[in-house]
Amino acid sequence: MPDRDYDMNYKGLSLGLGLFSLALGAAELFAPKRIARRLDAEDHAGVVRGFGAREVVAGLGILASPAASATVWNRVAGDAIDLGTLGLAARRSPTNRAIWGAIAFVIGTTVLDVVTARGLDRQTGKLWPLREPAAA
Repeated sequence: MPDRDYDMNYKGLSLGLGLFSLALGAAELFAPKRIARRLDAEDHAGVVRGFGAREVVAGLGILASPAASATVWNRVAGDAIDLGTLGLAARRSPTNRAIWGAIAFVIGTTVLDVVTARGLDRQTGKLWPLREPAAA
């Protein structure tokens, strides 16, 4: 029976997540007021901008070392922060559909991030983006 883990291209998924992080981060950096307003958090545009910076850094880290799972686990940590913040926003505005849509989107992204990070852990065995020592 073939090993399904090796049928998946986790490094390719990682690269896709890196590009996604850059795009999401750019949106959060360049339109934080618009995003904050949609989430009924007009007074928190700075938080959105900060989250955008975090996404850009995460994306650059993944693109620099797509086989290292730590870079994708970093996204998972960011997802947890996003979900906590969106949960607070949902408490403030429980009928805002944009908030609930964002929560659903982040949950879906988190699942993809975890699957990719775990797959990289198994496939590459490379947690940290460090180069392997050269063979003598």
